[in-house]
Amino acid sequence: MNAPPLRLSQLFLRTLREDPSDSEAANHRLLVRAGYLRRAAPGVHAWLPLGRRVLDAVEKALRAELAAIGGQEVALPVADPDRLAGVLALLRAEISSYRDLPVTLFQIQPVVREESRPRGGLLRAREYVAHHAWSFDIDSDGLQSAYNRHRALYMRLLERVGLDYRIVAAPAGAGEHAEHFLAATETGEDVYVTCGACDYAAASAAVRAGALPVEATPSRGPAPAPEEVDTPDTPTIESLADRLGVPTSATLKNLLLTATAPDGTREVVAVGVPGDREVDLARVEAALAPARVELFTDADFAEHPDLVRGYIGPQGLAGKAFRYLADPRIARGTAWVTGANAPGRHVRNLVAGRDFSPERYVDLVHVRDDDPCPACGGRLRLHSGIAVARIARLGRRAGPTGVVVLGRDGRNERVAVGSYALGVTRLIGAIVEQHHDDTGICWPPVAAPADVHLVAAGRDENVAAAAERLADEAGAAGLRVLLDDRAAVSAGVKFADAELLGLPVIVVVGRGLAGGTVEIRDRRAGTRSEVALPAAVAAMRAIVGA
Repeated sequence: MNAPPLRLSQLFLRTLREDPSDSEAANHRLLVRAGYLRRAAPGVHAWLPLGRRVLDAVEKALRAELAAIGGQEVALPVADPDRLAGVLALLRAEISSYRDLPVTLFQIQPVVREESRPRGGLLRAREYVAHHAWSFDIDSDGLQSAYNRHRALYMRLLERVGLDYRIVAAPAGAGEHAEHFLAATETGEDVYVTCGACDYAAASAAVRAGALPVEATPSRGPAPAPEEVDTPDTPTIESLADRLGVPTSATLKNLLLTATAPDGTREVVAVGVPGDREVDLARVEAALAPARVELFTDADFAEHPDLVRGYIGPQGLAGKAFRYLADPRIARGTAWVTGANAPGRHVRNLVAGRDFSPERYVDLVHVRDDDPCPACGGRLRLHSGIAVARIARLGRRAGPTGVVVLGRDGRNERVAVGSYALGVTRLIGAIVEQHHDDTGICWPPVAAPADVHLVAAGRDENVAAAAERLADEAGAAGLRVLLDDRAAVSAGVKFADAELLGLPVIVVVGRGLAGGTVEIRDRRAGTRSEVALPAAVAAMRAIVGA
């Protein structure tokens, strides 16, 4: 049975002529103006009828892809923030042998997260809809196969919605390997790099350190002994470097952090980086996962009065129950200017490996344009994007984070686990960021709330009747139709709403009706043509690819 057209005269919809005052990104501005969303609270949105249809359309396309690779849908408790733990508990209760594998489980449901600064509409929200999937295999070959299937699945979906995206290496955390799918856009907060000399591409947090700064390394011979110097009025790295006549890259900046484990246990962590670089907290957090990392606060300094703010040096941390991580640029044998752990005092010629030794080396700094490519030594370039999906091989996890089954040889085997996630509402936001113009949204057919926006332009009864007949014909041909049958609304307002709502096809029944034609507009291509009424439905189907 063909669905009747949606009628704008009856639809719960109000479009806005002005941008919302709190809009920061195109997706927020246009989805609110077009009546797809309404702000319920900071980072929380209500999906109105047309918005719900967009969400349903994307979920339907995703579920079809998942069904094709044998995914089975589950619904885990929303209140449980540790989704992997929940699915592992299910698996342990339901399977016991390699004969029960492989299994791929997934869910598509709302997620709530702590977000201190929600912004960007759907791009950084406190409440969103996400797809999470997990594959379970008896061996690494099976895991790699599942990984490849999900990688291809996400590629097909993103290509279907017309997204310009890049797959980049990502931090693997406690797993073996991970990749991010990033939609290219200037408004994105996720940073990735590419190399102009090779095909290297990675999320900024996954880039390995390149060459060491030459200013920090003695040209020849051993470094002199450490020398403590008086450095009053040097509150910044720049003022310190200027006073001592050294480049900022020759100074060692040490930051204090607190790392909070999932059980609430807190520890102090110090990190050291060259003074001309900024610490990337995301990289620190990845290195200390699953702990949550925060910068030292006034209260933390008050609790540790022996730590002098602004004058921390790694040599003063010896013997303390602190962890000290250093960026690889603080290599053994390099000499630095750093804090002397006393107010207004610094130390020259402090040599890594001689005067202090990090617990371990971790890539800790934000990547910059022109940093060396770790693959070929070429120059890296930074790009902005929106991370819409992540795939990861977690591997054979042991203990409470793994699953053990009876293997083919009768011995216990750890199950190989893969993890896959896609932000459904974030994807919708990315689509709008990439597919809009000055007048509104340009939906790709697979994500659109309907295929055709049919406008009855004019108050002539013959126009209204012809529009009704054409809507029925299009519906009978399998097209989803939104009919603007509002009698008291001018043609100009109807046209503006049609452009703003952004359905793939706009059909205008109006003045051309006397000559037996209607106007058909391809919203994304921006083209329009007069088409004879008998050929109108075929022209609509051609645009949406039906």
